[in-house]
Amino acid sequence: MSYHESRLTPDAKRDIVWQALWRFYFKRIVPADGCVLDLGAGYGSFINQVVAKRRIALDVWPDFARHLAPGVEAVAGPVTDLDFLADGSVDFAFASNLFEHIPQQDFTRVLDALRPKLSARGSLNILQPNYRYAFREYFDDYTHVAIYSHVSLVDFLLANGYEATLVVPRFLPLTVKSRMPVSPWLIAAYLASPIKPLGKQMFIRATPRR
Repeated sequence: MSYHESRLTPDAKRDIVWQALWRFYFKRIVPADGCVLDLGAGYGSFINQVVAKRRIALDVWPDFARHLAPGVEAVAGPVTDLDFLADGSVDFAFASNLFEHIPQQDFTRVLDALRPKLSARGSLNILQPNYRYAFREYFDDYTHVAIYSHVSLVDFLLANGYEATLVVPRFLPLTVKSRMPVSPWLIAAYLASPIKPLGKQMFIRATPRR
C-alpha cells in the first residue's frame, strides 16, 4: 500500500480548503500573467485553483498527472531536478508540505536548482508544519524526515542564499482530517483574524539574495 493509499488519501475537504485559500489569499499574490511552479504537487490541490498564464506541476508520484486540471503541465520527476525549466521563467514557486519530507541536503539542492529559474520578480512560497506548534503530531506522518520551525526555516533559507520577505508562524491548522465541517467563509475569517487558534502550519515567502 502506497503513501497515497494510507496517509495521504483523497479528501473532498482538501479541495474546498484550497479553493478558499486561492480565493481569499493566494489570488492576491500570484501574478496572473506569470508562470507558477508547484513543487511536489500531489493531487494538484493548489495548482488546479491557480489562474496564471502558465501552470506547471512537478511530482515524483507516477499517478499525479491524472488529478490535474486541464491546462496544467505535468512533469514527473524529483523536485531536485529543474533542468526542464528555462532560466528566469518562474514567477511564483510553491511548495506545500514538501520540505519536511526530504533530507536537508535535497532541500539545499532544490534551492540551488530553483535560484536561476526564478524571474526578477520570482519568489519561493512555502507552506508546511511549524514544529514549534505541531510537535505532538509531527511524526504521526511516517514520511517526515526533517524538522523546521518558522525560525529555523528562515535561517536555513538565509544560509542557502534566500531572504525571507514574509513569515507567518501560524497560517493554518495542521490538517483537514477532522470531523469539523469545512466552510470557505470560516477559512476566510480565519485568514483575516490576527488570532490563529490551532494554527500549526507556517507560511514563508522568500526571494534569492541579489
